[in-house]
Amino acid sequence: MAAITHVKERAAEQASSMSADQQALVRVLANDLHRLNQSIMQAVEAGISVELIRSARHHGGGGNWGDLLVPVIVTNGAGTP
Repeated sequence: MAAITHVKERAAEQASSMSADQQALVRVLANDLHRLNQSIMQAVEAGISVELIRSARHHGGGGNWGDLLVPVIVTNGAGTP
């Protein structure tokens, strides 16, 4: 539980140095990642293995970058186990 508290404190500290627009975009990203994680868990429960691989790195101004991902999907036969 201490690790979660540390992560939340670090995130709050990082957010305090961001503009309101940047904070809003981070919240959108966090929500999208949460939905992605839920979809991955549903796929795994349906018998699909999912691996996310970096396909490219997007570079912006000022040295900013972000990893772009593609899924590698593996099924273990047909249908749900």
